[in-house]
Amino acid sequence: SVGDPHVTIFPRSATKPFQALAMVRAGLSLPADQLALVCASHSGQAIHQEMVLSILAGVGLDESALLNTPGFCVHVPSAHDSIRTGRGKTALQMDCSGKHAGMLATCVINGWSTNDYLHEDHPLQIAITETIAEVTGAPPVAISTDGCGAPAHMIELHRLARAMRSLANGDAGSDGRMIFEAMEKYPHLVAGDDRHATAISAAIPGLAAKDGAESIYVAAMSDGRAVALK
Repeated sequence: SVGDPHVTIFPRSATKPFQALAMVRAGLSLPADQLALVCASHSGQAIHQEMVLSILAGVGLDESALLNTPGFCVHVPSAHDSIRTGRGKTALQMDCSGKHAGMLATCVINGWSTNDYLHEDHPLQIAITETIAEVTGAPPVAISTDGCGAPAHMIELHRLARAMRSLANGDAGSDGRMIFEAMEKYPHLVAGDDRHATAISAAIPGLAAKDGAESIYVAAMSDGRAVALK
């Protein structure tokens, strides 16, 4: 380690694979490419937006069901296209819309309400908090609200690496391993063009990586090696 591995941080979007694990355990069943997008902070390119809409359509919903914060695409050319066409910021373009589509699909599958699925006491969010505590090895230090509107969990930095390792080596069970393999197989859906998480996963066989706002990175390999950076 360098610095303080026990520092408490909000991993932000780096926790999306563990949020996805809770969804899968609650009955979410998607093909690997769509599952990778649920773990994503996608760039908002056409393939990302189309897949979000496909996840929603699979449970009878559309873009209007998304409650995440509206935004422009991270992918600058795509954002410029939206501006030129007068589209403006939308929840679909925002980089967390894949996760939110997965959350909504999980709610529909379980008969849970979809108009308050971002509330900390919603059954989905309770399941996510419990799953994060399991894979990190400790309850979150605190829970706040992320930029997309979903709960954000504060944990120690070294526990972020532990959690990603649990997906990679099977400690989190077959569902965790399935999520890891989806991210490894579809790195372009986890982020996008010119993104570090996509580039490193595409370049190194057996590795999956995830980034988060405020300079967070986590990655692991199937043999159990893992790293978390702040």
